[in-house]
Amino acid sequence: MTDKPFVKPSDTELRERLTPMQYSVTQHEGTERAFTGEYWDHTEEGIYVDVVSGEPLFSSLDKYDAGCGWPSFTRPIPSVALTENTDYRIGYARTEVRSAGADSHLGHVFPDGPREHGGLRYCINSAALRFVPVSELDAQGYGEYRALFG
Repeated sequence: MTDKPFVKPSDTELRERLTPMQYSVTQHEGTERAFTGEYWDHTEEGIYVDVVSGEPLFSSLDKYDAGCGWPSFTRPIPSVALTENTDYRIGYARTEVRSAGADSHLGHVFPDGPREHGGLRYCINSAALRFVPVSELDAQGYGEYRALFG
């Protein structure tokens, strides 16, 4: 949807700008504890962007309470490209989700989401996200996403 380039800053800049948890999650496939992240029960309208690059990822319109303790979404924002990889880090195969622009680890996608919305659950670490409220979309350079909210 946007022509805005979303680039990954240098590792030095990331270490200075991100919290230790944000750095661990996005750069080293860390995971925050369930029910501890900033956005697991967040309900304000807006979009969630990659904390590393600012790349738009998810809309609050597709967020739901999956009861798992992490922000859960039924899909990414239409036209957003995420990358997926098979992850065996905990002994069985899972599908890891990463941002396409900055290659940030976001979380995982599972096939146990609401069937009426496609059946997927994007289980995302709050530490990988930054929230932009609808009222600030224009000011923060995401005005084109206002259309998602009617």
